[in-house]
Amino acid sequence: MEAGTVNMPLVSVCMPAYNAAHYIEEALASLFRQSYKNIEVIVVNDGSTDGTGEILSNIDHPAVKVFHTANNGQCAAANVAYSHSTGRLIKFMDADDLISDQFIEEQVKRIGGREDVIASAGWGRFYNNDPATFTLYTDSVKGDTKPIDWLVTSLQTNSAMMQCARWLIPRAILERSGVWDERLSLINDLEFFIRVMLHASEIRFTHNAVLYYRSGLPSSLSSLKSRKGAESAFHSIDDGMAYILQHENSARTRLVAANCYQNYIFTFYPYHSDLLATSQQKIKELGGSTLKLHAGGLTLFFQKLIGWKLTKLIKLPFS
Repeated sequence: MEAGTVNMPLVSVCMPAYNAAHYIEEALASLFRQSYKNIEVIVVNDGSTDGTGEILSNIDHPAVKVFHTANNGQCAAANVAYSHSTGRLIKFMDADDLISDQFIEEQVKRIGGREDVIASAGWGRFYNNDPATFTLYTDSVKGDTKPIDWLVTSLQTNSAMMQCARWLIPRAILERSGVWDERLSLINDLEFFIRVMLHASEIRFTHNAVLYYRSGLPSSLSSLKSRKGAESAFHSIDDGMAYILQHENSARTRLVAANCYQNYIFTFYPYHSDLLATSQQKIKELGGSTLKLHAGGLTLFFQKLIGWKLTKLIKLPFS
């Protein structure tokens, strides 16, 4: 692929893939349908065991480069893909998501040749592998803003969506911020995108670009019980909040940080008591949290009656 001009720069889509045999062809098809044609797609098969490697080996498309590695995790695979990319603009994308047909074109327009701005996009969820179930989410930030303002607004109720395909990032920013932290697994995108955003001067929202986020994939409580996952999530939050507070230590950023630690407690309780205690101590040092456990129906009723901790303990056998 050609590097392109300032107006038509090469866009590199970096896609880690692990056991994505049921989804990856759809994800690639959404890239092949893009109205913007100056793209390269670098897919790294991260030691899949389900046939993903065979599917990728049979793809014959001039824009696609495929690499096979041992299973080293999503962050390592994303970094391998990035190391083989040559574009001036970079998009990381999961192997099970889809993007609208004008997504990349519209984001390239929003960046407008700048090396210091990141383009974001709208997003929504679909379930049971059926795009007909798609619902567009109403973003809390739908305009152009400074990165710290985007983070404060999006994180204050812990509603920030960091899904990687939402963003188009100039390579120049990634060269300053650094790439994915390979120590992390669970919620690794939080640390990464906070760090990357704070190396930009502006986040520009792209109204005509939509990410279709595949939700409801088979999962279990095992990731919450896993010590590795819990430690990854904690360190991602801890590092991300440190970046924010280093950039701006104010009442609003301290509250955002406290609410993120509180959400960690809500998510992982009653497991990993040491990490929960550390999070509670950080909340105290930051001045307290205003975040309430999101609940509805019977859960909300019991939460009001007996408190969120007992409610979670009662629900555990049914989770």
